[in-house]
Amino acid sequence: MSDFEAILYDVSDGVATITLNRPDKLNAFNGQMLKELLAAFDQIDADDDVRALIVTGAGRGFCAGADLSGGSGTFSAGVDNSKKDSFDRDGGGLISLRLFDLKKFTIAAINGPAVGVGIAMTLPMDVRMMSSTAKVGFVHVRRAIMPEAASTWFLPRVVGISKALEWGCTGRLIQPDEALAGGLVRSVHAPEDLLVSATALAREVADNAAPVSVAVTRQAMWRLLGAPHPMDGHRVDSRGVRFLARLDDAREGVESFFEKRAPHFTGKPSTEMPDTMPWFDEPEFS
Repeated sequence: MSDFEAILYDVSDGVATITLNRPDKLNAFNGQMLKELLAAFDQIDADDDVRALIVTGAGRGFCAGADLSGGSGTFSAGVDNSKKDSFDRDGGGLISLRLFDLKKFTIAAINGPAVGVGIAMTLPMDVRMMSSTAKVGFVHVRRAIMPEAASTWFLPRVVGISKALEWGCTGRLIQPDEALAGGLVRSVHAPEDLLVSATALAREVADNAAPVSVAVTRQAMWRLLGAPHPMDGHRVDSRGVRFLARLDDAREGVESFFEKRAPHFTGKPSTEMPDTMPWFDEPEFS
């Protein structure tokens, strides 16, 4: 799908950039944006020339949360309260779970206000970088709902349970210095430097790291967040190293080191991932 409207999609020299593109609505999240983001993530995972992803917003906002143009019934639209044992999956959660499964290193370049689903959807991204003029907020309780987009799982793992509860239960806007101190963002930048810095980090991955190794490392770290014992990590690491060592890129990594040159990795995450992923259903090994 290339005729996106709610987002812009661009690839330059191995780095993909998705720009949320409803600037007149501060890039508020709606059904069209949901469908286009999911399609773009599929496109990115299928394109082995893409080594890293940056997500940012058009205009002065990153994402102002859910589009509230439906009025007071926005959150109850289509909900059948007579069905007590069923539920409708929230769109932000579909985005977060797809990002969780993504094979590419992902950076959120938060250029402006990001609230509600607008900040929650960035939690499964690997790094968040923030403009000094931006504000973020898990404002859900101030709209009488609860945090969405699987942020009840992601946020405590990113910033710790106490900070997650403080931000989630006050719903207040969070300034850049507080977001940085709390570990929500990696760094704060002048507005004109944000994309430059995000691109530099993306380039560091795209230019130097083996793509299958990045995909395996990303998946292992995210999936092991809930593992009960370091032995789970040992199992994953041991299988992963053994698998990756058999690929051509492992030889290229060693040869380029001894020849003092930049590596030329050709691995394809779309087709060369370990068939044991996510490992957890595999029998123990000695």
